[in-house]
Amino acid sequence: MKENLIKKKSFDFAIRIVKLFQYLQTEKKEYVLSKQVMRSGTSVGAMIRESEHAESKSDFIHKMAIAQKEVNEAIYWLELLKSTDYLSIEEFESMNKDAVELIKLITSIIKTTKASIKK
Repeated sequence: MKENLIKKKSFDFAIRIVKLFQYLQTEKKEYVLSKQVMRSGTSVGAMIRESEHAESKSDFIHKMAIAQKEVNEAIYWLELLKSTDYLSIEEFESMNKDAVELIKLITSIIKTTKASIKK
């Protein structure tokens, strides 16, 4: 069976987010922003998983759109963590690269699915 790329990448991103959360809590003693990035960063993969059992193509698009919004929110929190010196530029750029890749994949999936509905 072929590996589901978006499922794998969103899960890998969630793992990085959990590790970031642990780092921020233990090393930086940061408890508010870390919870925010944890919620949005891990919900991306959860919504992608939910989309696997969507009731229709419209429901699938809706769930993927929520995943898209969540990864965009995670980017916001990552930017804020960088701007407040909780993350180094290198740490931010690495996480941001993964997040942007997820947004591009999700956007492509949404566009392709919408196009298939119009046929």
